[in-house]
Parts: sequence; structure tokens; C-alpha cells
Amino acid sequence: MSAPSSTSAPSSTSAPSPTAVPSFRSRIGGDARSGYYAAPRRYRLHLALSSPRCLSIAITHSLLGLEDTLPVTLLPAVSDAPDGGHAELRPLYEASSHQHPGPAVAPVLSDAWTGTIVSTHAPDILRDLARRFGGGGPDLFPRGAEEAVESIGRLCEQDILESAQPDGGVAVRDTALATLLRALDTLERRLFSQPYVLGIELTLADVELWVTLVQLDTVRRRHLDPAAVRRVTGHPCLWAYARRLAAHPAFGSHLAPDSVARRHWML
Repeated sequence: MSAPSSTSAPSSTSAPSPTAVPSFRSRIGGDARSGYYAAPRRYRLHLALSSPRCLSIAITHSLLGLEDTLPVTLLPAVSDAPDGGHAELRPLYEASSHQHPGPAVAPVLSDAWTGTIVSTHAPDILRDLARRFGGGGPDLFPRGAEEAVESIGRLCEQDILESAQPDGGVAVRDTALATLLRALDTLERRLFSQPYVLGIELTLADVELWVTLVQLDTVRRRHLDPAAVRRVTGHPCLWAYARRLAAHPAFGSHLAPDSVARRHWML
């Protein structure tokens, strides 16, 4: 992965955008006394890798080596349904919520035993993969690190992604850029002295940060002027970290920058 460069944005096309976020938030329990528990091949993930939430889940799934335990169905990069959802997911949504009013969007964790949706909430899915299905894989969500992981997630969403595409006049844009650069400076200092964002071990915080950097590099930079892009690129440790993770098969194998950009401009 290279650091962002200044490129003019393509013209946006008009397409339906998912406006209603489905509310399926069941969790995977620790044993058979739970309604949902981690049984091999009971569940399936439905992911569109152009979505940052789906990309995070796909990377985590690969890091944990869950290919045989938890199958994945890959969906088109761009919506193939009139309402902005995925036609393939509509039967699952209808089985889980009669006459579900919103679009059938990914990610989805479904239950093959009942034919219904367990969860569409990416943070819950990520944490359940790490805690309930991790097995012999790396400990991506270590006990005691919950708040640190959540903090990096907030920084990525609010201080980086939202600040890289602000709505408003010059003063708003200037404030947003300052927030963005302050967040990148914080991460640069961390990664100057340690290999991963929380220390010496890879965690979900790294997954979320890397996906955020992909978004910043492939789509959000197009909303910045050339001077701002140069300041964003002035974080050598951060972008070296991004390139290093991109070389890891669990990260780089799922990366499709053209699909990410195409989805962004269709929304």
C-alpha cells in the first residue's frame, strides 16, 4: 500500500443508498446453554469486501483460520438490489423479520440451523469471532484490552474517516483537517516505537486501523486538497505499517481498491 496521492475525484453516480440499518444483534455464547453457540459449520458469513465493515470481518476470519469452521459467502462489491441491498440476502432478512422494511445489507452472520440472521452488527461479529471461534488462532481481543480496542475504533471512525470528509465551509474543513492530522500524529508516535498499534501483538485494533487507512488511501483522500494530502502522507511510520500489513496474506488477499472506490462513489 502506498501513501495517499492527490487525485481528482470521479463524478458521483446516483444510486440508491441503504437508509435503514437493520437491527439484528444476537451474540454467540460460550456453550450449548446459549441460544447461539460456536458449533463448527453452523454459521455462515455473508460479506461484500468493498464494505469496510465486511473487510474487517474477512481479515479477522482469515487471521483466525476459520475457513473450515465458519464458511464465507462473498457478495458483489456493489449493491445488486434496487434498494441498495443485496438480492441474495433478502430471503434471510425476510425469514428473520417478516416484511423487513429496510435493504438487505452486509455483513450478515447467519445460522444454518434456523435459516435466520444472528447479527448484522460488525463490532459484535468481530468480537465474537475473536472470543468464541478463535481457538488456536491469535488472541485478537485480549482480556483487559477492551477499552483500548474501542478507543482505536472511535479514533478511526470519528477523528480520521469523518474528518477526512467534512460537511461545511472553510472553518469546518480546517477544524476537521486539524483533527485528522492530530489523530495521525498520535498513531505515528505509537508506531515509531512498537510494531502494532497496541504494542507487540496484533489485535482487532490493527484490523480496524488498517481498514481505516485503506479507506483514507483509496477514497477519503479524494476529498482533500493537495496540500492536505501532503500533510497526511507525512507520517512515514504509519504508512510503512500499512504497507507491512498489506503484505500479510490475511490482509492483502482481501484488498480490492477499485471495488472499494466504486462502492464509495455509488453510495
